Amino acid sequence: MPDKPTVLFVCVHNAGRSQMAAGYLRQLGGDRVEVLSAGSAPKDEINPVAVDAMAEEGIDIAGNTPKVLTTEAVKDSDVVITMGCGDACPIFPGKRYEDWGLDDPAGQGIEAVRPIRDEIRRRVEKLLGEILADRAPA
Repeated sequence: MPDKPTVLFVCVHNAGRSQMAAGYLRQLGGDRVEVLSAGSAPKDEINPVAVDAMAEEGIDIAGNTPKVLTTEAVKDSDVVITMGCGDACPIFPGKRYEDWGLDDPAGQGIEAVRPIRDEIRRRVEKLLGEILADRAPA
């Protein structure tokens, strides 16, 4: 793995789960990791409830824009985390892939989105520890 690993978070709309995960990894990983996010069928804007849930954590994702998943984004990534995008994500050898089974925050109120957000944070913290340990000198 290169000195600065690149992580791509993918969900269908790139408006909730993947944006929250990317927000956490940017906050927690700082300049030690590159963060990308995309969707197989992106929406026009970020889910406002996801924005509010992350704002409660002091993380601003309001200015983000959903992006379409490209083959290049997958090629450029060391780790690809999918969240319900099914077979839409291309597979390339040599990449680390994980599928995180998380509820979709679309159409949910803040009370339902908070536990999703908190589970994403837990998984991002674990992932960050693993990828930073992978690149530590032996």
